[in-house]
Amino acid sequence: MQNLSIVILAAGLGTRMKSTTPKVLQTLCGEPMIVHILKQAYKLSDDVTVILYHHADEVRQEILKAYPNTKFHIQDLQNFPGTAGALFGINLNKEKVLITCGDMPLISAEHLQNLADDSAEVTMAAFYADDPSGYGRVICDSENNVKAIVEQKDATDDEKRINLVNGGCYAFKSSVLEQILPKITNQNSQKEYYLTDAIAIARGLGYGVRAVLLKERELLGVNDKYQLSIAEGLMQEQIKINLMKNGVRMRLPHTIYIDSRAKFEGECEIEENSSIIGECVIKNSVIKSSSVVESSLIDESQIGPMARIRPKSMIKSSRIGNFVETKAAVLNGVKAGHLSYLGDCEIDSGTNVGCGSITCNYDGKSKHKTKIGKNVFIGSNTNLIAPVTVGDDVLVAAGSTISSDVKSGELAIARAKERRIEGGFYKFFKSDNDAKR
Repeated sequence: MQNLSIVILAAGLGTRMKSTTPKVLQTLCGEPMIVHILKQAYKLSDDVTVILYHHADEVRQEILKAYPNTKFHIQDLQNFPGTAGALFGINLNKEKVLITCGDMPLISAEHLQNLADDSAEVTMAAFYADDPSGYGRVICDSENNVKAIVEQKDATDDEKRINLVNGGCYAFKSSVLEQILPKITNQNSQKEYYLTDAIAIARGLGYGVRAVLLKERELLGVNDKYQLSIAEGLMQEQIKINLMKNGVRMRLPHTIYIDSRAKFEGECEIEENSSIIGECVIKNSVIKSSSVVESSLIDESQIGPMARIRPKSMIKSSRIGNFVETKAAVLNGVKAGHLSYLGDCEIDSGTNVGCGSITCNYDGKSKHKTKIGKNVFIGSNTNLIAPVTVGDDVLVAAGSTISSDVKSGELAIARAKERRIEGGFYKFFKSDNDAKR
């Protein structure tokens, strides 16, 4: 880790999200926005501080789950509002400090590093905007030395035509920032302390200020759910590009959703309309069309089409077919071709689960486990009422309801006795016919 402190500005309310969930905790690709940023920050430094105010306790708790060493600073928003106000009173104990925003989930460690590595006393991120409206224009010389930042409301017509704009991320030598912060005032229409004022102050003190050019998508700020959807789409695109370059085969990748926490090993294939959600590990497996896998391990297996693998399933060397649902199921060398529910169960190798079979794991109060051994054939439309254990080499007849343990080698048949009632059809409908008369 280099001699660098990183500060993430996350004190805002985020009213445009129109949500009771704080803006920085809005999720994309499975994780809160602030966690994506922290993931990149911790690649560069072990000294990371998040500035909080609104929903501070809720945001702090969520961050500490993922990054327990994170530091926090509560902004005095009543007395010192604004992006510079967020830094008043903060402890700067490294040679350089890098400042970024809590609503920029696409920023990468590589580009933050570019800001921190520049030799100027002050560096700022800038990008060429397709539409610069609303951004502060960055006026530079030919070597990207910043002369000024001009806000749109103050810009001349010529300055408004400049499409190099302020990206909102900065790096300062800490000693320089300590000199600058006391000189920032709130003499503006909003009565806020703006970090953009630091650029002019730094130049006035004789310090060099340089713009580091990044891509617009890297600096995308997320303020509402439409922008959140754009950011998630861009992140999904990058996740899938990285996976495909590392050997994962995808059919119609634009129709596939993959969580940022998912991991793939070996040769894997994912077919169209499938979703990989949560902390999944998928090894040498095929996820067929329109299947959902949530927080599970899939190893040397085929899933789907149209299967649902719910959390805590561990499926190895198995084939799970269409309309099969698992939950907390440990399957090793199992075939379940179609239309089955396998919840809270352990099933061993060579076992075939017939169509329409289910493990009845919930009695209305508690969940119970079903254990099935090796080389078991479970006939279609079988109910296994947990807790129950089925030994090895067992044949369960179709249509059975099994409510007690089955020993190895047994044939289990549990059906109601079949009856015939002569003339039953006519007796059943006779009252209806009489009523019509």
